[in-house]
Amino acid sequence: MSLTQSASTTYDVYYVSGSTAILAEDMGRALLAQFPGIRFREEKIPFIHTPDDARRALAHILQQSDGSQPLVFCTIMDQETRDIFNCPKVRFFDIFLNTLELLEQSLAIRARREAGYSRHFTISRMDKRVDAIHFSLEHDDGTKPADYDEAEIILIGVSRSGKTPVSIYLATHMELKSANFPLTSDHLDKHELPKEIVRNRKRAVGLTCSPQYLHTIREKRYAGSTYASLANCTKELQQAKQLYMRHNLKVLNVEGRSIEEIAVQAIQAIGLTKKGQQKARARTGLSV
Repeated sequence: MSLTQSASTTYDVYYVSGSTAILAEDMGRALLAQFPGIRFREEKIPFIHTPDDARRALAHILQQSDGSQPLVFCTIMDQETRDIFNCPKVRFFDIFLNTLELLEQSLAIRARREAGYSRHFTISRMDKRVDAIHFSLEHDDGTKPADYDEAEIILIGVSRSGKTPVSIYLATHMELKSANFPLTSDHLDKHELPKEIVRNRKRAVGLTCSPQYLHTIREKRYAGSTYASLANCTKELQQAKQLYMRHNLKVLNVEGRSIEEIAVQAIQAIGLTKKGQQKARARTGLSV
């Protein structure tokens, strides 16, 4: 096949699974993201449990794609059901099983091969996630700083520096009790942080970026305002930097980074490894 395919080409993509198809979609999209110039029409087909289910799904795929040989990303465990999709009329990608077989060989033990098993949550883990989400929502934008002793991570930054979305991500995806605090003119002009943050500064991360980046973000909602001006953004970020240095806070530049990247780098910055999370939860009285 030629590797000089036109960037204007559009491909039909199907994610098929014996469970929710979330894993197939996540892994498939991660691979397709490496081809930014190509357009993809995507469809998720979950809960394919039997060969008959697979035949119906394949018929639907072929009908929708009208002979264009679509891409099919598959995470179906049952071989008979899975093999139905591995036919000349589609481009078939088994993105899970080959790796699983290599892992079985390395560990010298057979895997469960149970569809959807990775998404089975224990009651305790689900409770932990719900608690983290509630905490993060209740401690957004500087609310209830008196509770910061319970926080596992505290994000600090000037307005529009990305504190809230990262905080919510930390709760929903990492089950961490995250609080975030906005640096207003009161704190910036006085060069002071609330005592609740100072006391917990080892679990605090200061967010920063370039003045131009912050200016661009603020201009989208408050165009032409003093608040969004480049001069004001420069002043606030410089004052924030001085605060971070004064209290010896870890600092993270968020510019050009995704929410996921910022979240991972934030917990790395304060050494919040899995072992660190266990210690933090023991300190705050949380179950692990």
